[in-house]
Amino acid sequence: MPDSLESSELKSQVDQVLRSFVREETSLLIRIDPQLEPIAEQLSAAVADGKRLRAAFCYWGWRASGQPDSAAMVRAAAAMELVHAAAVVHDDLIDNSALRRGVPAAHVALRDAVKGSRDDRAGGRSLAMLVGDLLMSWAGQVFVSCGLPAAYLARARPLWATLARELIAGECLEILRSSTTPCAESSLEIIRYKTAKYTVEHPLQLGGTLAGASPELLDAFSAYGVPLGEAFQLRDDLLGVFGNPGQTGKSNLDDVAGAKPTALLALALAGAAPVDRARLQGLLGRGDLGPAELEQLRTVMERSGARARVEEMITERVTAARRAIERAAVPPQAAAALSQLVVAATVRTS
Repeated sequence: MPDSLESSELKSQVDQVLRSFVREETSLLIRIDPQLEPIAEQLSAAVADGKRLRAAFCYWGWRASGQPDSAAMVRAAAAMELVHAAAVVHDDLIDNSALRRGVPAAHVALRDAVKGSRDDRAGGRSLAMLVGDLLMSWAGQVFVSCGLPAAYLARARPLWATLARELIAGECLEILRSSTTPCAESSLEIIRYKTAKYTVEHPLQLGGTLAGASPELLDAFSAYGVPLGEAFQLRDDLLGVFGNPGQTGKSNLDDVAGAKPTALLALALAGAAPVDRARLQGLLGRGDLGPAELEQLRTVMERSGARARVEEMITERVTAARRAIERAAVPPQAAAALSQLVVAATVRTS
């Protein structure tokens, strides 16, 4: 394996690890009973594609700590993508999102597996919940069997527990606060735990911890990872409303229909004129929204200054992340890769 890994090569290797693992595991699942084929299909679909950013952050946390390229480390990094796949399935289920990457979300697709039952919607949701649970279990399975020394894995075990705890905390906080008027500070806390940490900070720190990184370097990973992770989710919030559904694979109305407490929504409500605020509040939580309502939503978010402010917040966080990695004592190749990942995480259309 070459010492220099281009992002496309790393992605290809992670894809290969995931394909091989999922093919073996789904084969074992179907061997139990052929009726499990639809579940196996959704498990495969959940990990079939993606940017593999979380795996990249984990891998480069290892390399930034001075360790050489390693096939075992690539496998450990691939586990981050199974965490993400589990979170996506559960998130779509919680939000009742019909689409993911332009195709039916797992809980929608799995209705066909229980067609003819008394409640195929409930059956599809139950099966999707179990798909997400198995994906999270698979993440731990891939991580502990990656091939790195047991002593390395033991170092990382507490951080793995922290990742799971904080991811679930963020999801719970979003649910608990969806029925309240959002504020920007509360919204940022949610995205910090629901997305930022498990997307950037924790993968980086897992890679670094496996490598035996110093406390100072792990602190630098946090200084880089938390603001970059927040910027990543703030970009998602903007794409959720202003993006092209053909590229995002999701409806532009999901967040407002679900009354999601995003920073974009909080800033729009805070900055809108009374008439616009009332119009926006009238859209929240409605399941019958269409193109006319989307136009109203976009107009209010533009006119209130919310869209521009979120762009400013992204820029501020990108600047903080870049400064953190510039100050960190990491090898030049790792520093360059982490700098490129800033762009990949925040300058995107999906």
